[in-house]
Amino acid sequence: MSELAMRAEKLDAADDLRGKRDAFVLDDVIYLDGNSLGALPAVVPGRVEDVVRRQWGELRIRSWEESGWWTAPERIGDRIAPLVGAAPGQIVVGDSTSVNVFKALVGAVRMAGEGRDEILVDATTFPTDGYIAQSAARMTGCTLRPVAPAQVPGALGDRTAAVLLNHVDYRTGRLHDLPALTAAVHAAGAYVVWDLCHSAGALPVGLDEHGVDLAVGCTYKYLNGGPGSPAYLYVRRDLQGRFDSPLPGWNSHAEPFGMRSGYEPAPGALRGRVGTPDILSMLALEAALEVWDGVPVEAVRAKSLALTDFFLECVAAYVPEGRVECLTPVPHAERGSQIALRCDGAGDVMKRLVERGVVGDFRAPDVLRFGFTPLYVGFADVERAARVLAQTLG
Repeated sequence: MSELAMRAEKLDAADDLRGKRDAFVLDDVIYLDGNSLGALPAVVPGRVEDVVRRQWGELRIRSWEESGWWTAPERIGDRIAPLVGAAPGQIVVGDSTSVNVFKALVGAVRMAGEGRDEILVDATTFPTDGYIAQSAARMTGCTLRPVAPAQVPGALGDRTAAVLLNHVDYRTGRLHDLPALTAAVHAAGAYVVWDLCHSAGALPVGLDEHGVDLAVGCTYKYLNGGPGSPAYLYVRRDLQGRFDSPLPGWNSHAEPFGMRSGYEPAPGALRGRVGTPDILSMLALEAALEVWDGVPVEAVRAKSLALTDFFLECVAAYVPEGRVECLTPVPHAERGSQIALRCDGAGDVMKRLVERGVVGDFRAPDVLRFGFTPLYVGFADVERAARVLAQTLG
């Protein structure tokens, strides 16, 4: 056994989160793709069966009240809130990330008011955020300007209405400075929308602490909600009365069963709702979130950094020099919970890794991505993944 393998055993033995692995359905595969789709929490299948067989099959329409279906969007939002540093009553769950980005960005421009006709968008953003920003700009009569996150403070001006940023870059795993960038946007009199898809459940976010205006995120990555599980929208409490959603649906009406032709938004975060909630996915997510009971996000972050540090050490020890280049920043303050390696023939390399029991993913043209979910990834997994990567490249 190598020295690194022995160290991995000792690190796993001392890991306070190691017991959480048993809460997931796992096998012998080294699963390092939780930044795309989280593993299945073991409690979910039984809970979904109950929703289908009893709540839908027996109670039927009564479940909207008796099983709590109607209040699920805000109830589950309150379960997510501590994971992103938010007090209750500010998050509503539903729709996709793309839909929530649209709601948040247009809502931010509307709050900014007349005289502010420019939207800044992260130039390195995940494509859908860019597409949505283009549409939001056309709809609101704004000019859209792509800007690298580090250049945002210098690009802000008295015309800036809203800024859309990613907390963690999906391709490289770079963690952007949410507190400083939020403060810069506020100093310019604009509103900020943060995309938390690659940070929520992996590291502390501090939405309330740092005065974030609006935020969105998915739940199928580090939150393990399942494929296509509903996203969420955060609206800071003091902005909720001014939040004017561009998608006013019957579910966000102050009197949803009044069936009035005129729209009156519900109070609080509820005005972020749109149509009928996707109950099956919603309640699967609620069950999945139980794995977070008693888990401090700070402990998750500490293990995430330890895992990614150890992976980089193992890669440096095992992989021949010059075969891969790390794109993820080394400083902890700039690193999310993934490692991105540039590699010739990355697509084929990842296929061979998967065949050998190490699952990460590939991003064109030449990036291998490895996501580290601290609730179920261990140090022995990390050592083995680096060793198999070296063997595959060799």
